[in-house]
Amino acid sequence: MLDYDPHYGLKSSRVTALPVGFFKIEMRVTTMYELLTDFQNHLNDQDLSPLTIKGYLSDLHHFARWFEQTNGEALSVQRITPTDVKEYKHFLLVVERRKAGTVNRRLAALTALCKWARQTKQITSDPTENIKGVTGVARGPKWLDKHEQHRLLRAIENDLELAQQKYPKRWLTRRRDASLVLFLLHTGLRLSEAVELRMEDIQLSERKGSVLVQHGKGNKQRSVPLNSDARKALQEWLKVRPQSDYLWMTVEGEHDVLSGRTVQRILQRYAREAQLDELTPHVCRHTFAKNLVENEVGLEKVAALLGHSSLNTTRIYITPSERDLELAVEHLITQ
Repeated sequence: MLDYDPHYGLKSSRVTALPVGFFKIEMRVTTMYELLTDFQNHLNDQDLSPLTIKGYLSDLHHFARWFEQTNGEALSVQRITPTDVKEYKHFLLVVERRKAGTVNRRLAALTALCKWARQTKQITSDPTENIKGVTGVARGPKWLDKHEQHRLLRAIENDLELAQQKYPKRWLTRRRDASLVLFLLHTGLRLSEAVELRMEDIQLSERKGSVLVQHGKGNKQRSVPLNSDARKALQEWLKVRPQSDYLWMTVEGEHDVLSGRTVQRILQRYAREAQLDELTPHVCRHTFAKNLVENEVGLEKVAALLGHSSLNTTRIYITPSERDLELAVEHLITQ
């Protein structure tokens, strides 16, 4: 009997058949669960970040659900055809009305899966080979403008003051949260880079400082200097933080490394208090980069600080964001 998982489809890896004669033959069936597990192992071998791998798998699960609902069978890489890929692209654009960036990201995940399957001789041809992405209007990433940054800083200051006056037991947690957000805004580190920092990675004095990112994207190492605001935020946290190997840790219990999900919740809380539409680790990173560009720092230096391997990635910060375009239109005066 075959086990069935409603999310992954068939989970048993062998089907037993008895042909004519007395010999039992076992045929191997690659299930969706096995397929994505093997593909995940392949991605791990490529030194991709955990967040990148998680994104690939999430997009492939989306395709798998569509495939099963459309074709009435569980996903198998051998059963994907060029027509499936074209129909899936149409589904994303017309039915789900996804933006170009989302469509291209999901197609890229599917392309990576099929390319790997062909390299490992699971398929003889790549069904994504001639599928083109969607051309979208180039827009800059989301960042906080000067007014939004001011509201965020004010919310952080008010939160610290309120905790100190009325909720002293929460003050240590609030001090950590405040220092962490200010640190992200003034270093532009990725979420994974920030939470993985250990005390030995920090060089700090009154007049200068830096952090050493041991495992950046692509497993690259880089040093990021700390400006006076970043140094002040760190110094305030270092005065009161519990003992731990990690710079950012849980305040209660075993003082374990802070999880990415906890950091996201911290930012969401400050976003509500500052009445911001969105505040994520990437918005902090984009804000840091945009501030550098607006202060006429060259793209080569911005790329080095952010850990970009290509200037093409950094050029998004000189591309107008939706907010930039809104402000441009608002400046028009109707005669």
